[in-house]
Amino acid sequence: MWDISPPRKRFYRRPWFLIPFWVVAAVGLVGAVYVLGERVKLQAKAATFDYSRLEAMESASVIYDRNGVVMGRMFTQNRDQVKIDQLSPALLKAVVAAEDARFYQHSGVDYRGIVRAVVKNYQSGKKVQGASTLAQQLARNTFPDMLPPQEKSYQRKLLELAVAQEIEKRCNKQKVLELYLNRVFFGSGFYGAEAAARGYFGKAAKDLTLSEAAMLCGLLKSPNNLSPWKNRDRCIESRNYVLQRAMEIGLITAEEREETLKQDIIVKNRRPIHQESYAADLVAQQVAQKVGRDSAVSDGYRIYTTIDAGLQKTAEKVMREQLDTVERHEGFEGQLAAQFDSEFKQQQRQTAAGETEPEARLMPEYLQGGVVVLDNSSGGILALVGGRDFAHSPYNRATSARRPPGTAFKPLVYAAAFEKGLFPGTLLKDAVMDNRQVMIGGESGILGEWGPERVDNKYEGGISARTALVKSKNAATVRLGMETGLEATLALAKQAGIETPLRKFPSTFLGSSEVTLMELTLANTMFPNGGWRPEKPFIVTRIEDKAGRVVYRAERKKVQVVKPSTAHEINTCLAEVLERGTADKTYTELGVKKFPLGGKTGTAYNFTDVWFVGYSSAVTCGVWAGFDKPRTPIYRGAFSNEIALPIWAGVMKATFAAYNPKDFPPPKGIIKCEICRASGQLATEKCVESVENKDTGEKVRQRTTYLEICTEEQAPREGCSVHGGGGTFVKEVKPGETPRPELAVDVSKVHRVLMKAPTVLGNDPYNSSQSIKNAVAMGLLNGHTAPVDSSVIIPVVAAASAEAAPTEPEVRRAEPVRPMQQQAAVIDTTIKLDPPPPIDF
Repeated sequence: MWDISPPRKRFYRRPWFLIPFWVVAAVGLVGAVYVLGERVKLQAKAATFDYSRLEAMESASVIYDRNGVVMGRMFTQNRDQVKIDQLSPALLKAVVAAEDARFYQHSGVDYRGIVRAVVKNYQSGKKVQGASTLAQQLARNTFPDMLPPQEKSYQRKLLELAVAQEIEKRCNKQKVLELYLNRVFFGSGFYGAEAAARGYFGKAAKDLTLSEAAMLCGLLKSPNNLSPWKNRDRCIESRNYVLQRAMEIGLITAEEREETLKQDIIVKNRRPIHQESYAADLVAQQVAQKVGRDSAVSDGYRIYTTIDAGLQKTAEKVMREQLDTVERHEGFEGQLAAQFDSEFKQQQRQTAAGETEPEARLMPEYLQGGVVVLDNSSGGILALVGGRDFAHSPYNRATSARRPPGTAFKPLVYAAAFEKGLFPGTLLKDAVMDNRQVMIGGESGILGEWGPERVDNKYEGGISARTALVKSKNAATVRLGMETGLEATLALAKQAGIETPLRKFPSTFLGSSEVTLMELTLANTMFPNGGWRPEKPFIVTRIEDKAGRVVYRAERKKVQVVKPSTAHEINTCLAEVLERGTADKTYTELGVKKFPLGGKTGTAYNFTDVWFVGYSSAVTCGVWAGFDKPRTPIYRGAFSNEIALPIWAGVMKATFAAYNPKDFPPPKGIIKCEICRASGQLATEKCVESVENKDTGEKVRQRTTYLEICTEEQAPREGCSVHGGGGTFVKEVKPGETPRPELAVDVSKVHRVLMKAPTVLGNDPYNSSQSIKNAVAMGLLNGHTAPVDSSVIIPVVAAASAEAAPTEPEVRRAEPVRPMQQQAAVIDTTIKLDPPPPIDF
């Protein structure tokens, strides 16, 4: 039977379909019009962006040593900008494979990639794939203020697309790759491919292999989590993924992929990016002064310095090892550096975990030190150590700490004397002296001796100025300084580069006034330089901008301090310090080759500071050790030649190959004259004495003379007054030239200094041989009524027979300190008188 009913309407003509369809179409059309309108507006907005910012990246300023070795960086973002031709072709392939497979097929926005990502993310129910192109990422990195990443609106995303397209309109593909690889973050503090290549592999970006390039680009998804230093396995997986993608899109062959997969990832040992050190910190300070801090950390300067990186490492190592050794001395009672380091690291962990406040920083109290090595010819700083650990304390003790140099100051006293007409053969009186002459202006005096350099120190009567300096004789030095005049010494010290004001007390002759290690090291450069010194030490030689233009260059000037003859005379004395003086173990025990060298030990009162400053013809090296807290002894008997001298020797040995020591030829005007040891005057034919032959016991006649250097002006004019008749045994200070105490200080502030303990020094750090009780008993302290133990009396040591009797009593000096185990023997030598027998009336 035929069906004559009307045909059924197709589904797309039925109302249940048409109504929703047209509603959706209308909404879609309205949405499309809106989006199109927004896109037009956003494209117009994108065109207003400052695209010069694409090139304006913050670049690290790189610090180089004198040999071109990178020793540090200054930055807010550690980046080195390079051109596209300085990037490895393998790196260009790897970044495209990892971040933008259709980079060469789109114009800044990959619409196919967007659709693919939407579908995959919809199917997965979460975000598993992105579609950002290199241009989009470059837009976000360049304009974070205009495209804030925390904002997730569609309007911001559309603006990002517009900016990406604008970038590709203005830049070709190669330029986009260059800008992207210079700007992007590769983790571990490295911005840009060049900084990352050098940080991870120690090579330039242009030298990266396919494996290395794939590893770097694999980090881009999660730079810190995929770091080879943190998670090596995940880092390798990421590299392998990049190689797979590169093969899939035809950038490398399957054979290249297989070959690269076999290669291991070899990265450098991780080092602090800032490479913090006292030398780098001083460089950063000076560069900031020259070009401004903001510019210094962002404009990519090349900073060339005077530092010798190899010598710098040696100085740090030698000082650290020597001070570790000092801490193991039986008499050392201070904080140990290893102990503090453990506490410091524990605090850092607690601070990172939020358990302690960052402000509650531990400060080290362990034994510190400093080393300065200067180029004699220029004043350039070759090595600078301002402490044992910069991380523990950035305070630079080499440039900022002012401490008493002790007897290391003496060469300046003798230089001032030689400038005034005295010479190394001048006879000085090395004997006890009135302690008050040196105590005025201070709480305590020198005798017995402010800083003797050895246990076996003793008075020798009449000695030459040479011997007094070589053996570091304090009493003789004070007399020499008083004859020359305190003002002459202070003026010379200032001319030598010591800018710290020195106190106008006689104790300054023995280094009681504080100076910095840098100042004293600079002052000593005048001796190897023939009397002149560099105007000032410097560490930055020149600064170049990115284009190679020099924006700063250090000036080099000279300052004449003393005559060449004076410098040579001091040289010959300080050379003997290393051979027969207070540093006589330099060649015998410390392994220093016998080059032409000179130097002076320095031990401050009570063993609080030890110094050694010495030099070759090429370099001058200064060493200091002590505690940050002033007046804290290192340990009893801590002499300079036991602590500072070994550091100096270790550093100097490292300088000989690159900075070859040369001889110190005598300057014009130096002559030799024959001097009699007994008088310090010109020798005559009568300067002969009988001396007993130790082997035969027979008396033999020997001349008492020696050859000494001087100038015509310094040479003695009189013949020997000892063997030729008449005269005094030693050259005495003229009464009119002796500084009067009331002229040295404000008398209204001077108070009487009494001996308060069994010593003339106060707390007897030198194991005094004459006590306050004996001084009272002998009437040396008028009006002092302390009770006297008559059972303990030490006889006064009389002056030498040939010396003129002193006009007022002289207090016996305290003997140098002895090791604790030897003190019993010293005490046992005390003369004890038996009490008188009772009288039977």
